[in-house]
Amino acid sequence: MARIKALRGLVLAMGYACVAIGLYHVLLGNASIPGAGAAGTTIDSLGRFFGAIFAGYGIGWLWVSRQSPVPATVVRWLAGVFLLGAFGRLLSLAVHGWPHWFQVALTAVELALPPLFIWLADAEEKASRAEG
Repeated sequence: MARIKALRGLVLAMGYACVAIGLYHVLLGNASIPGAGAAGTTIDSLGRFFGAIFAGYGIGWLWVSRQSPVPATVVRWLAGVFLLGAFGRLLSLAVHGWPHWFQVALTAVELALPPLFIWLADAEEKASRAEG
């Protein structure tokens, strides 16, 4: 039961966080990126576009949170996409060096959460099978 509550809580929190972060980037553009300074109109446009995509990604997590049982396969795919984002940050670090400290902290979160989601992903499906 604790794994189910953890799964549901984390999936819901992930959804709301991604929607909020995505909309924050859509609304503020370059100003939403710590250390970005005046990156110019092209980067502002790109950031706002990716902010909208990230908000949509968050809506995917919120959709998952409303399913019963929470679909493990979808949770794993969404977690994999998040992990792919962390790998992108690591590639940037390797090519360009250390970013703003906040980006480093985000990378740590992006590396830590996917394994947790993957471990919790089937908690509710397993419980449903055991009851049925």
